Amino acid sequence: MVEVNNRVTMAEVAAAAGVSIPTVSKVLNGRADVARETRDRIERMLAEFGYAPQPRKTRRAGVIDLVFTELSEWATEIVRGAEEAALALGSRIAVSAVRGDAAERNWWTSLASSRTDGVVLVLTELAPEHRDRLAALEIPMVAVEPVSDSDPRIPSVGAANWAGGLRATEHLLELGHRRIGTITGRPSVQCSQARLDGYRTALRRAGVPLDPALIAVGDFHYESALAAASTMLELPERPTAIFAASDLQAMGVYEAARQHHLRLPDDLSVIGFDDVPMAAYAPPPLTTMRQPLDEMASLAVRSLLAPVGTGMSERVELATSLVVRSSTAPPGEATTP
Repeated sequence: MVEVNNRVTMAEVAAAAGVSIPTVSKVLNGRADVARETRDRIERMLAEFGYAPQPRKTRRAGVIDLVFTELSEWATEIVRGAEEAALALGSRIAVSAVRGDAAERNWWTSLASSRTDGVVLVLTELAPEHRDRLAALEIPMVAVEPVSDSDPRIPSVGAANWAGGLRATEHLLELGHRRIGTITGRPSVQCSQARLDGYRTALRRAGVPLDPALIAVGDFHYESALAAASTMLELPERPTAIFAASDLQAMGVYEAARQHHLRLPDDLSVIGFDDVPMAAYAPPPLTTMRQPLDEMASLAVRSLLAPVGTGMSERVELATSLVVRSSTAPPGEATTP
């Protein structure tokens, strides 16, 4: 019989049962995706160790860590949604930008020496060993728009990116556009591929041939879109509309159009993705796909502060919606620079 120790850790239980820490966590949280034999072995070890997790209370630590790979324009909406949810539940938000080895080391040092009710990872990719490290610290996590395919160990919340890419392209098709370009986000990011797939599906359904020259790889930032749009606008048969994978990239398309002496939307229609605050004030105001960034962050925080067993346990997708402003219109007569 293993000696009972009320201070035993989840890592010790996992080692004794010959499983991973996340598998023990699944059993503790009543998850169904654990084989019966494995579940029985873990429950036996939990009983022998006398493991009794401390019930998590809303004000246990009073802090939620909100971790970004980088801070950009849309991060403001994420922070706002997270902060409002945390304040409503008597907690607060600690924001970190973890980009580069030094920043990551500093964050780990800070996390290990402080208390937190959980971590919200925003467009962040953790190596498996880092996920195990967080699990060993028994720190709950929720990912907002995970970079890669959802890790079953980490619940996530995101936007309906495929549907958003589909609807953005359908809007341009409905206006009469057929030469529709797109500038993607980073190829390694899951939401980029989903939006691109939605664009392709819309063209295919409309019977519009896919032109590889009208697909450019971007990185969600202004400069990449400026360069990509400039190249597209110099084609012998340029696009009459461009779907940018972010509002910031749409601003890069605006500048490329200005440099090529094209009027928006008379000569070129532009649609973005995000609906960050600047979209409504751009000249002209930007048509875009709104993803509910504040609601995504709010849901992540509320899940982390929920009683044990009642928070998110898998991926949740929130709907995107088309916001029509002045940057899209039926194509004009001119289709060459």
